[in-house]
Amino acid sequence: MKITFDQKSIRPLLRQALLEDAAWYDRTSYATVPPGFKTRGEILAKADGILAGLPVVQQVFQLLDKRCRVKALVKEGGRVRKGMRVARLEGFGRPLLSGERVALNLLSRLSGIATLTRNFANAIKGPRLYDTRKTTPLWRVLERYAVRVGGGNNHRFNLVGHVLIKDNHRRLGGGVYACVKAARKKYGPKEFIEAEVENFEQASEALRAGADIILVDNASPKAFQKILNLVRGKMQVEVSGGLTLKNIGRYSRLPVDRFSSGSLTHSAPAIDFSIELYPF
Repeated sequence: MKITFDQKSIRPLLRQALLEDAAWYDRTSYATVPPGFKTRGEILAKADGILAGLPVVQQVFQLLDKRCRVKALVKEGGRVRKGMRVARLEGFGRPLLSGERVALNLLSRLSGIATLTRNFANAIKGPRLYDTRKTTPLWRVLERYAVRVGGGNNHRFNLVGHVLIKDNHRRLGGGVYACVKAARKKYGPKEFIEAEVENFEQASEALRAGADIILVDNASPKAFQKILNLVRGKMQVEVSGGLTLKNIGRYSRLPVDRFSSGSLTHSAPAIDFSIELYPF
């Protein structure tokens, strides 16, 4: 299945990124490169990783000049090695120069997310990995796209997605049981309700109140095993909090329905790329 994103919704953000960089007022390129100067080029990987974001690169350049062309040499989600050519560029020199930094910044960021996601997905050996809402404000569509390219899944997109009762809701709403009951009363039997729990008692409350899934956050190994024994076969279990590439493999052998990690989007190291341009 082809992994895509809503290109129309992202276009205004790309335009804003180009405006921030003053791409239509590039003093250096306008002084040194004649208008109509035909140019070819290539995008090179400067590190190993998973490629994500070439469709975004194409949109960036075409916002500056619709005649710019980006031909992928590596598929989205494909592995790249340092020094590998990942795409060819064709167009006029000025727009390619003016959009270069925005295009590379986005490609590096998205490829970094896809790479970290792929590493996590490989560690758990299954399609149970989810992101969180810990994304860069306004760039969530693209960052979640990169998670999918890397082999992960998307959690709820925003606050209207489904009920997710977290620690502060518990404190303000009278505990897990009261919060789940209140949400069920307000939204009815078809609402998907998730409750974050940290210990056996909170898991018991979620089960008694009729939550659909519990999110076990930062529970000790002993408490986690007790929770699994309690809810196994009765509700879904999601594990989150403190997951790393070093420890997630241990959890993957347990009967857990899914894993979620904010680090996929908030802590992914960028994968560096460069653009080399030449006269046509």
